Amino acid sequence: MAVMTRFNPLRAFGDLRRFLASRGRHEIIFLFAALILCTLILGGFAIASNVEKPYRPPDIIYVQSWRADRTDAEIVAQQKIDMEKKKIQDAKEAQFEAEKRAEFKRASDALKKWGI
Repeated sequence: MAVMTRFNPLRAFGDLRRFLASRGRHEIIFLFAALILCTLILGGFAIASNVEKPYRPPDIIYVQSWRADRTDAEIVAQQKIDMEKKKIQDAKEAQFEAEKRAEFKRASDALKKWGI
């Protein structure tokens, strides 16, 4: 890179100084106002990005171990018990999904009312 071989920070600073000297006072004021505003906005984002997440213990799912000598009747009985638990869980999930769907429907209707 032949261009970078002649780079001198002192000459660059002098060039910047001459450039700023050729500008009007109002241009310099607005330049520094814009730089300060951009620095404040970027600094605010940098500071606000350090949000700590609250600790949540891991969700551990334990596997049941079954006896090898279970009868078919015991297996069917356990499946019936598990099926009831699954139906209750599925009903809770369906209710939650219906509530969310209704929430989004209300938001969509409100936006349609505004023409969005």
